[in-house]
Amino acid sequence: MYSYALSGGDRVRVVVFGDPALGGEFTIGGSGLIALPLIGDVDVRGLTSTQLQARIAARLADGYLKDPRVAVEVLSTRPFYILGEVNKPGEYGFANGLTILGAVAEAGGFTYRARTRQVLIKHAGEGAETVCDVTATTMVAPGDTIRVKERWF
Repeated sequence: MYSYALSGGDRVRVVVFGDPALGGEFTIGGSGLIALPLIGDVDVRGLTSTQLQARIAARLADGYLKDPRVAVEVLSTRPFYILGEVNKPGEYGFANGLTILGAVAEAGGFTYRARTRQVLIKHAGEGAETVCDVTATTMVAPGDTIRVKERWF
């Protein structure tokens, strides 16, 4: 099972049971922080929603609330981008379980000039592109940039 790691640009809802003023909807900043009432900035980079729940509960339990109950829901994720030889290049919403074939389908399919067996993927936070085979199991992550190259005749 895929565990979604939070990062800048994601939007989350935090619910503190019994005290609605301590929760709310938050967009994670580029620095990976959200600012919560009472406890201030919380670093969420790389955490799953379950790990973030535990972190917030621990911070609230440290002098603010007795046995806090916290829930975190991911409302929206970072998009992925697809460029090159597809019919509708651009920015698309990420969905859990998205593969390269699904991303290409969302972009209207390959153009007649496309190299259909391999694409280049640049993962968010990385500097270099990686060559990936186009299969039904090659996964796309939030923030990825997929580039479909032109084939040579």
